[in-house]
Amino acid sequence: MALQAGKGLLLKADPIAAAFREEVKLGLSKTSRRPRLVGILATSSAPSKFYAEFTRKQCEDLGVEFILKKTGAADTGDLGEGEGVEEAIIEANEDANIDGIMVYYPIFGVQQDHYLQQVVSPYKDVEGLHFKFHYNLYHNIRFIEPQSLLTSTVPSAASAGVVESEEPPPGTVKSIIPCTPLAIVKCLEHVGVYNKILPYGDRAYGRTITVINRSEVVGRPLAALLANDGARVFSVDIDSIQEYTKRPQGGADTSQRRYHPRHVVHPSNASLQECLAISDVVVSAVPTASYKVKTAWLKDGCVCVNVAADKNFESDVRDKASMYIPAVGKVTILMLLRNLLRLQQYKAVN
Repeated sequence: MALQAGKGLLLKADPIAAAFREEVKLGLSKTSRRPRLVGILATSSAPSKFYAEFTRKQCEDLGVEFILKKTGAADTGDLGEGEGVEEAIIEANEDANIDGIMVYYPIFGVQQDHYLQQVVSPYKDVEGLHFKFHYNLYHNIRFIEPQSLLTSTVPSAASAGVVESEEPPPGTVKSIIPCTPLAIVKCLEHVGVYNKILPYGDRAYGRTITVINRSEVVGRPLAALLANDGARVFSVDIDSIQEYTKRPQGGADTSQRRYHPRHVVHPSNASLQECLAISDVVVSAVPTASYKVKTAWLKDGCVCVNVAADKNFESDVRDKASMYIPAVGKVTILMLLRNLLRLQQYKAVN
């Protein structure tokens, strides 16, 4: 943490990650054997190599067995990018000794990478990128029966929004949530954006949040998570702005139902500047070094979170923001390891 006179707080991810590190350690102490995670590296990309090494170090520090499987260009320069990656995923799916699989994306591009994300077994998907988990997230289905992951059917809409407690009902477990969006939510919980006095499932009520970039890996699932937790969310992409909310908009009959069981997406005519002017929180995940959120447009006292590898905020962001979190990677890896422990739990319940 660093605080200068007249500036907002610069909050590194370390103190946020520390609490979850202890949680993961405790969970590992209760397992009958060390969980085994395989990382599949199929590209020569420097960021992917860095993330693979970072994963290995974190696993070693905590006592998780990590195996790095290199294919394609990552294995030898004679092979193309991504060659053999699907076969490596299938092999790991079929290996009973492997508890979790992660793949270092991007490899081919959005569409083919999305296909590979569906090849990973949902029982081993530590990143939470399988469509079963995304469906649950978007429909606000928080608890599942693990055996449901084997069926081709989707859960009933009646399951959506039925949240009475943070504890799963008997015979169910919490659904896996994509680890980067979950890490951002945990950061916002840590800094008090979530109100713990409010009921579980509605603790972001009263907050207006702008999420910049609507990717299927981070931006869109994050906007849905926040809206399902009660926030009013502006989802900003290159060609449109959408509003996510589970509360009825003006003109709706609110006497029968205070809010929808899950978020509803509405088109918005607001500009980015107008969204930022009323946002309590701004999260940016634009993978472009030249993109910067204008400090002058921010609401005084807002919380800003940078998710992109490059800094999306101007250097004077803390002149307006009360708090600035420049990176969430250390929290993300711990969410991934929490997911790994949860997948082990799926086996026990199934």
